[in-house]
Amino acid sequence: MAEFKLDISRKASASNDSRKGCPAVSVVIPLYNTEKYIGECLNTLLAQTFTDFEVVVVDDCSTDNSVAVVERYMPQFGGRLTLLHMEENSGGGALPRNKGLNFSRGEYIFFADSDDFLTTTALEELYSLAKEYDADVVHCEKNFEADDDGGNVRLVTHQSGELVENPTLETEVLERRVNDMLERDIWGAPWCKLVRRDFLLENDLFFQNVRPCQDYLWTLTLLFFAEKFLRVPNAVYCWRQTDKSTIRGNAEEDKFNLWLNPVILGLKGLDKAMGKLEFFRNNPQFRYAVLDFVVKKMFVMSFEAGMTVPQFGIYGKIKDKFGGRLGEFDILIPALCTAINTQQKIIIMNQRSLNKLVEENDKRIAELENELQRDVI
Repeated sequence: MAEFKLDISRKASASNDSRKGCPAVSVVIPLYNTEKYIGECLNTLLAQTFTDFEVVVVDDCSTDNSVAVVERYMPQFGGRLTLLHMEENSGGGALPRNKGLNFSRGEYIFFADSDDFLTTTALEELYSLAKEYDADVVHCEKNFEADDDGGNVRLVTHQSGELVENPTLETEVLERRVNDMLERDIWGAPWCKLVRRDFLLENDLFFQNVRPCQDYLWTLTLLFFAEKFLRVPNAVYCWRQTDKSTIRGNAEEDKFNLWLNPVILGLKGLDKAMGKLEFFRNNPQFRYAVLDFVVKKMFVMSFEAGMTVPQFGIYGKIKDKFGGRLGEFDILIPALCTAINTQQKIIIMNQRSLNKLVEENDKRIAELENELQRDVI
């Protein structure tokens, strides 16, 4: 099969003239009930060594004093901070990010979360790399994490596979790019990326309103559509570990359905996006491989969360949650239940086998220790 290369000729959709008066970077921040943290987030933006940026905060109907905190910061940004409001709570970051993206004017977009913070050189580092490599996407493979109080900052990575030591452009051959993703996956957080705004709008790469993994599904489309996808070792963002996470805050039974959301509701959007690319239209085996990979990734989380749900109750939970969305195809729910039950049994069997191996190993170690003691005596 002939190699399919991405068209790396830069589209001239935005001339230098059309960029006059527009910032180099737009920082888009969805906001919901983070009055405790949003001030520190904005402080780190005020401290940036790079100043050619705007901030677009999109309030998702906060019920605390988050909005008041943002309003107090507006004079300090000298007109570079805009506060938008959602008409009703969206329940996640997807729709506020989309609204901020549409409103933004920057050449590049950086999505930050309102409870996190940046290093002082974050925007300078990312924008310089983007311009040097003419990149559509700059993807950071490392980041910092901190405790709830902002302390205990540590360098981490959530990127699997071998990390880059220097800025590295992904291959132009889409087949190889997909195969690499299937082997080492990719970290899907939106805040570890600087993305060209025109690239997002031209390809209609908005966030799906699906929780969780809306970020991961969006990241896959970036990887498949970007002509120049740059991987960098820079760590410029600190992810604060709080207890507000939707996933961490839900009961086990809610988590079961939560992790089925991207499988049942999110795959359609991903498949539709891949259908826009000639490579996936001409090579359905790769299109299937990506969808299969995502399904298995999400299923693992559902299986783990659903271990406490009785097998006879799984059908009812899926029916109640997704039956209306599946319409006439809700007859396929039993097939889904069968797959889930089968995988749960496999997980249980594997766990039992592992426990047995551990017991046998411990027993053998004890026997060797006894033999050693006898020899010493």
